[in-house]
Amino acid sequence: MLRRLAISCLVALLALPASARTRPHYGSTLRVEIEGDAWQRSGEFTRRLVLDGLTRMDADGAAHPSLAIEWKSENEDHRWEFRLRPGVHFHDGSPLTSTAVVNALNLACTTNCPWSAIHAVGVSVVFISDSPMPSLPALLAGDEYLIAADAGGNIGTGAFQVTGFNNSLLTLTANESCWQGRPFVDVVEIHVHRSIRDQWLDLSVGRADLVEVPAEQLRQAREQHLTVLQSPSSTLLALSVASSGVLGNPDLRWSIALAVDRAALSNVIFQKQGEVTASLLPAALTGYSFLYSTDRDLNKSHEKHGGLTLPPLAMSTEGGSAMQLAAQRIALNLYDAGFNVQVVAAEGTRPAELALRRIQIESNQPRAALEMMLRNAGVAAPVLENTPAELYRIEREFLETHALIPLLYLPRAYAMGGRVRDLRLSVDGTPLVAGASLEDAP
Repeated sequence: MLRRLAISCLVALLALPASARTRPHYGSTLRVEIEGDAWQRSGEFTRRLVLDGLTRMDADGAAHPSLAIEWKSENEDHRWEFRLRPGVHFHDGSPLTSTAVVNALNLACTTNCPWSAIHAVGVSVVFISDSPMPSLPALLAGDEYLIAADAGGNIGTGAFQVTGFNNSLLTLTANESCWQGRPFVDVVEIHVHRSIRDQWLDLSVGRADLVEVPAEQLRQAREQHLTVLQSPSSTLLALSVASSGVLGNPDLRWSIALAVDRAALSNVIFQKQGEVTASLLPAALTGYSFLYSTDRDLNKSHEKHGGLTLPPLAMSTEGGSAMQLAAQRIALNLYDAGFNVQVVAAEGTRPAELALRRIQIESNQPRAALEMMLRNAGVAAPVLENTPAELYRIEREFLETHALIPLLYLPRAYAMGGRVRDLRLSVDGTPLVAGASLEDAP
C-alpha cells in the first residue's frame, strides 16, 4: 500500500507542470504578420477582433447570439426583430443602442442589402423587406455587417481595441470591459505587408507568433515542420466577368468559361491543394457540385467565340504571387481561345473586364452560404427554399450567365509559434485570437 501511495504521489507531482503548461495565462503580446492590409473588408481577421456583429457563426454553421441575444421573425420572414444585449459599450465608452446599430448598418450596406428598411425600436433592431429573409440571422454574421461606432470602422465592441497604427504596425489592446470577457492576450501586434518568406523567417527565430501559409505552400510548410492550422476548403477562387461592354455577349462569357484550365491551376500553381470546382459551393455542402463540368473544352470555346475580332481585355487580380501567376496562366488559356488579355493591377485606373478574386464562404449552411455568394456577385434576390434540388436550380441559373466562373476551392492556413496555446480556426478559416493564450505569459 505504501509503495502504491508513493507511486501515486510521484505521478501527481510529475503531472503538475504539464497541467500548468496547458492552463491559459493572461498577459503578454501576440505578434502576427500578414501579407496584405489588416483592415481590408474581408479576408483578414483583424476587423473581427475589434468589431462584433448582431450574430456570429459557430463551427456548427448556425447563427448564435452576439450583440443580439435573441431574435424572432414575423409575417413569413418579411419582418425580423433582434433584441440587443444590455450593458454593452463601444471602445470609446458610448453605449450600444438600437440607433447606433441602425446607423452602422446603414453605413455598411448601401446597396443590395438583404432588407428594404431597418428601424430602431426601443432595445431592438427591426428589419423589414418586401421579400422573405429566411437566412437573415446567418447573413448578419458576415464581415460586411459588423457594427462600428464610427464611419472608419475602427471603434467597435470586440475583444480588442485599436490603440495605434504606424510604420506598418497595427496595435490592438485587450478590451478590459468586453461583454464576452477579457481576452487572455494583453496586446496583439499586427505587422502588415510582410512577404511570406519574411513571415516564416520571423516565425523561425521567434520574432512572430502567427503567420500566414498560402494554400500553394502548405506542403512546404509541413516539410519545414511548421505547426500549421488548416481550415477546410473555405476560399473560392473565381473569375468575375463583366456582363456589359465588350463581354455583353453571353456566348463570349461562355467561351471564357470553357477555355480556363482548372486542372493546371490546381496542379501547377496551387500544388494540388483544395478542390477543382465549377460550382459556387463546395461539394461538402451540397453534394451536387459533380454535376458541373470542370473540364476544359477549347473546341467548344472557339465555337462560342465565333471568330469575333475583339479589343484587348484587362484582367485585374488581388495580391500575392500565386494570384499573379494564376492570372497569367488564365490569360494564356484565353489567348488559345482567341482573346487578348492583359493582367493589370487591381487598383489600376482602367476598369477591368475580368477580375480574379478570392471569395470567403462564411457559413456552412447551404442556403445561407449560397445567398452570401450571390450577393457578393451582385445578385440581391433571397434564396427562399432549402432543398438540394432548389439550391441547385438557383445556382445553375446564375452560373449559366457566366458572370462569375468558379475555379478552385482552397483552404486557409496559418502557422504558429511554440508559445501559442488554444488557437482555433472558425468555419471560414478565421483565427480565433481572442480565445488564445501565450505560454510565457506571467
